[in-house]
Amino acid sequence: MTSPTSHTLGGAELDAPLRRGAPRIPAAIGLVPFAAYLLLFLALPTVLALASGLFDKSGTFTLDNIAALGDPVILTTFANSAWLSALTAIIGAVVGALVCYALLGMRETGAVRTAVDAAAGVFAQFGGVMLAFAFIATIGLQGVVTQLLLGAGIDIFASGPWIYELPGLILPYVFFQIPLMVITFMPALSALKPQWAEANLTLGGTSASFWMRIGVPVLSPAFLACTLLLFANAFSSYATAAALASQGSQIVPLQIRTALTSETVLGRENLAGALALGMIVVVGVVMGLYSLIQRRAARWQG
Repeated sequence: MTSPTSHTLGGAELDAPLRRGAPRIPAAIGLVPFAAYLLLFLALPTVLALASGLFDKSGTFTLDNIAALGDPVILTTFANSAWLSALTAIIGAVVGALVCYALLGMRETGAVRTAVDAAAGVFAQFGGVMLAFAFIATIGLQGVVTQLLLGAGIDIFASGPWIYELPGLILPYVFFQIPLMVITFMPALSALKPQWAEANLTLGGTSASFWMRIGVPVLSPAFLACTLLLFANAFSSYATAAALASQGSQIVPLQIRTALTSETVLGRENLAGALALGMIVVVGVVMGLYSLIQRRAARWQG
């Protein structure tokens, strides 16, 4: 009578030649779709931006487009994009972190937690022309809320139509920054170990001392990394600004549009490539810092 052990070993011995003769598929082949995605949507646009920025309309090599990045108007545009992105990233990070903290005490499968997670996933992707139209219909010059406030004697546009200018982009940007922060920061906050709080209480600590000595230091890398991600997200946003601020080129994406489509400034289409290259450098630096900080945060999240 053959025992189960010997039968298993015999089967393994019989199957061994088949496994040795089978073709081996490299594990790296699974990265081919992702590599193709990076090539088509990151590497290729970067090369095209660099090439168009270093050549004029006739195809002659020139540094005029790169030198134009030092123009005061261009520098002001980059500064506008930087402060708008930084302001909305900080607001979104702080408010989003507070929302995450409020959700921390709720069950993951509870109705409130599930609803907030679902809403964050939807609102983080709710941008572009739809978001611009929503704000115009709500607080535009003839918006519903604007007319209700006028009926109460409050004119929110007494100083001018700011909703269609650079300050008017703050609210729409914050609208999608907060849910993005909830999505990216909640895993880090949920990874705080209950044993750390128990150890803090055992040693005579309080809730305040836990957050000051354990929670905040541990979460700081993740919080900073998420803030940098929000900055990059706002810095590269185009559709919402293009639909809402139809006049002027207050930020870099709108300046690129002007360089490509302007009927008054001709022959400077390649300036758009130099501007895009400048954006790639800024976003690349920010995402490099994000990667370094996220690597530090991953030491304890695992």
